[in-house]
Amino acid sequence: MAMTPERFLSRRAVLAGAVLAAPGVALAQPKPRIVTLLGDSITAGLGLPSRSALPFVLETELNRLGGRARVRGAGVSGDTSAAGLARVDFSVQADTTVCVVALGGNDLLQGLDPRRTSQNLDRIVARLKARRIKVVLAGMRPPPALGRSYARDFAAIFPTLARKHGAVLYPDLLAGVAGVPRLNQRDGIHPNTEGVKIIARGLAPTVVRALG
Repeated sequence: MAMTPERFLSRRAVLAGAVLAAPGVALAQPKPRIVTLLGDSITAGLGLPSRSALPFVLETELNRLGGRARVRGAGVSGDTSAAGLARVDFSVQADTTVCVVALGGNDLLQGLDPRRTSQNLDRIVARLKARRIKVVLAGMRPPPALGRSYARDFAAIFPTLARKHGAVLYPDLLAGVAGVPRLNQRDGIHPNTEGVKIIARGLAPTVVRALG
């Protein structure tokens, strides 16, 4: 007996359901997107085990928020913005969807001219944009002890560049952590395990927004 179109379509639907229900058969999941942290010792996790460092903790937080991302650390202890510029092309790999640029802390510690820091970060962001990589620019708020004029000029670097390039701004990478002894290691500069968790919780929603 010839099979009618209705019976044929019904049979196909039953077979498809059986395949999906079969043990060991799973729907293909989209690959997680790559978030690269281009930075210095803060993003490198100086003084911490890898599972307490920012790349791992941020990845955990992103996935908790549904960001479905893999975070790749590209932090080098001691790097200034100039050092980051020198290596951005090979440190940020081609499969990166979003790059968090978290540089400038060592420029600040060395008292470097904010104009030079701005020029370096400007070129970093421009190179990433040319490669169609979205940028989250992590800012920094200098302590007033460095001098009001210097602190003002340095803090202005990040929102100015974010506006210029249409980058996503995260105003202060160390918000809630800087200057709080119980959240930092003995040097008073690098966050401890609890400090990293606060940084990751603050940064993650901004990165999720950049992932789109």
